[in-house]
Amino acid sequence: MTQAIVRMNPSTLPNAAEMGYSQISIVEPGRMAYISGQVAWRPNGEPVPADLVAQMKIVVTNAKAALGALGASPEDIVIARCFMTDLTPARLDQIFPPLLEMFNGAQPCITGVGVAALAAPELQVELELTVRLPG
Repeated sequence: MTQAIVRMNPSTLPNAAEMGYSQISIVEPGRMAYISGQVAWRPNGEPVPADLVAQMKIVVTNAKAALGALGASPEDIVIARCFMTDLTPARLDQIFPPLLEMFNGAQPCITGVGVAALAAPELQVELELTVRLPG
């Protein structure tokens, strides 16, 4: 069985655990998967909602589906990179609850990146994952 990912929040850095993520994740060698950025596109082609939180919920659904296809769980996520148009603290506060719900208590590293645009003009948020595959 693969060893657990070790999460660290050293006292020399801000305590990210209070917000639901870790400053550092240590991974033993093993198979890795890199999940492309998931956006609010759905398999059935429904239109992308204009609401940021609604988009994030679809992004999370897509990310969970990708994890499931790998036989992985949130505990296997090493780092999540979240790209957002018009990134502000208030907009981050809107997307964090669905993101933390997806993590289900796991606290992977997170990087938030503000971008001018994503793959289509209606898209506001994209989530990319690096996953250590379970043993």
